[in-house]
Amino acid sequence: MNSPVQEKPLTDQTSLSSVRLPLVRDLYYGGAWHKPQGGYAPTFNPANARSLGECAEANALDVDAAVQAAKKAYDGWKRTKPFERAALLRRIAAVLRANALELALLDASNCGAPVAEMQRDVEFAAAAYDYFAGLVTEAKGETVPMGDGMVNLTVREPYGVVGRIVAYNHPLLFLGAKSAAPLAAGNTVVMKPPVQAPLSAYRFAELIDGILPPGVFNIVTGGTACGAALAAHPDVPVIGLVGSVETGRAVMRSAADRIKRVSLELGGKNALIVYPDADLDRASSGAVKGMNFTWNGQSCGSTSRLFVHESVHDEVMTGILKKIRAYQPGIPTDPKTTQGAIVSKAQFDKVMRYIDIGLAEGATLACGGKRPSDPALQDGYFIEPTVFTNVRADMRIAREEIFGPVLSVIRWSDEETMFDQVNAVEYGLTGAVFTRDLAIAHRAASRIEAGLVWVNNSSSHFLGTGFGGYKQSGLGRDESLEELLFYTQPKNINITL
Repeated sequence: MNSPVQEKPLTDQTSLSSVRLPLVRDLYYGGAWHKPQGGYAPTFNPANARSLGECAEANALDVDAAVQAAKKAYDGWKRTKPFERAALLRRIAAVLRANALELALLDASNCGAPVAEMQRDVEFAAAAYDYFAGLVTEAKGETVPMGDGMVNLTVREPYGVVGRIVAYNHPLLFLGAKSAAPLAAGNTVVMKPPVQAPLSAYRFAELIDGILPPGVFNIVTGGTACGAALAAHPDVPVIGLVGSVETGRAVMRSAADRIKRVSLELGGKNALIVYPDADLDRASSGAVKGMNFTWNGQSCGSTSRLFVHESVHDEVMTGILKKIRAYQPGIPTDPKTTQGAIVSKAQFDKVMRYIDIGLAEGATLACGGKRPSDPALQDGYFIEPTVFTNVRADMRIAREEIFGPVLSVIRWSDEETMFDQVNAVEYGLTGAVFTRDLAIAHRAASRIEAGLVWVNNSSSHFLGTGFGGYKQSGLGRDESLEELLFYTQPKNINITL
């Protein structure tokens, strides 16, 4: 695959002296490493635009080999007793925790998010393995009364090979957390890490090698061709994606030919609403937290549209501009860094184009909108935290997902008009409401068309509660019992005595 942008070659790795780069960059399937037939392509450090080396680029033949390995392993894995599967998943969780800093440094170097945040990602992935290990006996059925002489019952069985394609903003977290539920349910998995940041996936495979039976957990790396081959493969009955709406549509089209089961966690253009009675200090903190500036707003759950009642607009803005100073772009591998780099030049250019669009549409730039002045950051893809005020709900920066550190502030006065504007976008992943009034909180939460609504909070996930979207933001719910059950299919058994 050709890189879409010209990147600088690596000439000095001193800044990566504490980062252990994976020695093997091939495909992992059937419990072994395999050279890709599709060749290799470079991956980069977004903090300085330098190459981090070549990585395997799987083609359709490579994907087929990985799927066949997973298919071969499926029969033995589904027959493995649930508590035995659970014990192996807990071993993986322990490995993740023991190597959290190493894996976090890899992600920080490759996707650009700060190492402290990436270490929390590894901990979340470990928690997901433990959580689903504890749910293995919950994939259960029921009995149905049929009268004398007959017994009717249902059981839940795994599907087979599950393919999951994950995004670049949380590479290791998604690789781990999104494989835990299908494995716990008795499926085998073929995981496709993000093409922009595959390095932690290789090291993860090295670390857990030998824990699971060969072929139960497999990794194929590559770009669009790799993902398309996995989504279309006839021996992959279930496909899951964390990615953009456009990619989600492509996956669904590909899955249609085989009537595959599809899970999609897609984009968001999420609203945070501040009412006049809100705790304004808490609201301004929530608005900054909700933008996920730590990883540059590169989060589908970011509350990038801030609806502030006109009576408290100025006070909330004062608080935001003060609190946003805590986010200063810096080298991602530095533990003190609070905001990292945009993942690639292509994404950096996209965000900068949207900033220009916002100015052209007449929005007011309250802060940011440019590269930081620090000379140490000049070669990387850094953008200051950016806030636009005087934004209209019909502006492109208020309707389209930017996936960058850009917050659009919209004044409101009439509640009905505000709800119309909140729900006018095609997305519906998250939302947030700040108010002291319980009745307002319930009313607003019911009116927001989104899969997750925070009240007096933002940007938090709660393992054990379903995460997913309305409308174009996706299908299915993750991080919960619902995710485990999604990877099982019910079978009805009727017995005449």
